[in-house]
Parts: sequence; C-alpha cells; structure tokens
Amino acid sequence: MLTPEAIAARTERAVAAATAAAEELGLDVTDPRVLYEVFSVIVHLAPSPVVVRVPTVLPPSYSTAPETLTAQQRSELAVTRWLADRGHPVVPPSPLVPGEPIRRDGFSMTFWQFVEERPDNEPDMLHRIEQTAHLHAALREYPCDDLGFWAPFGAYIPEGLAELKHLAHLVDPADLQRAQQEWDVIAPVLTSRAAFESAFPGADVQPIHGDAPYANMIAIANGELWSDFELVTMGAVESDLAMVGPDGVAAYDAAAKALGLRPLDTRVLRVTEAAGRLAMVAVLAMAPTLPTLVDGVRPMIDQWRATPPITEI
Repeated sequence: MLTPEAIAARTERAVAAATAAAEELGLDVTDPRVLYEVFSVIVHLAPSPVVVRVPTVLPPSYSTAPETLTAQQRSELAVTRWLADRGHPVVPPSPLVPGEPIRRDGFSMTFWQFVEERPDNEPDMLHRIEQTAHLHAALREYPCDDLGFWAPFGAYIPEGLAELKHLAHLVDPADLQRAQQEWDVIAPVLTSRAAFESAFPGADVQPIHGDAPYANMIAIANGELWSDFELVTMGAVESDLAMVGPDGVAAYDAAAKALGLRPLDTRVLRVTEAAGRLAMVAVLAMAPTLPTLVDGVRPMIDQWRATPPITEI
C-alpha cells in the first residue's frame, strides 16, 4: 500500500507535469491549484481558464499499454467536443490547447475549460436522471466508429479479478470466487455486441456516458453540465442507470418516452447492475495505489454480498 507521503509525492509530480505541459502549450500558469483527486489529479491551471485531468490510479492494462489510455482519452475529447459544438450542456475541452491527450513525464493528461462550480449545491438526482435521457438522445446521433463495445466492463472487471488473486489480503477468497463465477455468466453479453444483441433483441446499443452521468454533473450558476466522460463507450443505456432504484427508473422512462426513446429493459438493467457491483469488487485491485478504496467500496461490497448471486442471463 502506498503511504500518504508517497501519494503526496505522486500528486506533486502530476501537478508539476501538468504545469510544465501547459506552459509549453503557451498557457500562463502561476498558481496551479488541485481541485480534487481520487483516480486522477484535477488541477486548475490558474490564472488560465483551464483545468487539466491527470490520471494517476490506473488499471493494469493502462500501465502496461499506455496507448489504451490515450485511445480512451481521445474518445472522451471527441465526444465532449461534438456535444459542445451542438450546444449541449457539457464541460468542453479547452479551446486554448490542441484537442489531444498530452503525455509528459509518464502521465497522459487532458485539458478542459474551467467552469465556476456553484457552491453548496444539493443536486436533484431525479432531475439529473431525467437529463440522462436527454444525454442519451443526443448521443444517439454521435458517429461512433471510434468507440469500443462496453470497453470499461470488458477490461476493468476481468483484469481486476485476475489481479486480486495475488492480493488475498484485500478480498475474501469466497467473494473472489463468487465474483469470478458471476463474471463468467454475464461476460459473453458484455464483451460481444453480437451476443448482446442476440440475447436482448429489443435493447439497442448506442454511445453512452459509461459512468453514472447523473452523478457526474457540475452545477453552475445557470444550470448543470455533463462531465467526466472518461469511460464513454458503446453499450446499452441501462448501463448508465444501474442501481438508480425504482423512482430513478420511473423518472428516466418518463423522460425517455417524451423524447421518443425506449424505456429501460429490466433484463438488461439486471445484467448491467450485476456488472456494476462486480466493478466495485474489481476496483480493489487498484487499492495498493489508492488505499482509501478499501474503506470506500466496503459498503457497496457488503450490498453485493446481500444480493442473490447471478447465475443466468
């Protein structure tokens, strides 16, 4: 497990790399400020109106094949730029730098327009879930040739479970065995578009946010902006609504109907919720580089244990 001192040193290196890269791109950076950090270090490159995201806690494939991370970052930049160009409420890439991931000192980073977040915000989650239907309606038009099929699930879960076999102190062997068995059940339809469409013929596939868009919105003075498209991918919309509960499903379905979209498919939602829970187990594989994950995901793993194992699609 990394010590707090080692994590602080990593953050310092990330800020230094971001600052150096920004200055080489012609930005004025005299007061870089870390806004927050979990899996990435998010830095406002003050006084420039630019925020840089520097991923620092990564799954194994991103560490051994950095081009995988770069490709996903390119997808994120392309999708958000496309949405912004069409007037949709999204945090856009910064127009002050080239719209490409920048690699510096071992980090791959992306640059975004700084927006002033509204303080003391208490989000209306049902309203945000309704806005997720609007996001899906917009993304249906995106030319998706550059997006993989459920890329996060197909990489993070099997990689994480494999890594956890060597980290027995982080997960109970019985939990790991159950997680692997559940993944073996649902993996065929989450790693093959043809298999998914065969199993769920009424549930179409389209570009999706990939990571609970209703929880990744930034409140500003005159509304809210979609953000954090790091896991954007092709998939079923149910993946963006996993575990919102009956009220959330009803709110989404009502908004979807008004937009001419299909309602959520309960069978697909069951599978994507199972995948979401497995992702919470698999993410423990990154705990050695982010020790707070152990306590952070414990409640969700407890909830997973309380659910019946998924044994069939």
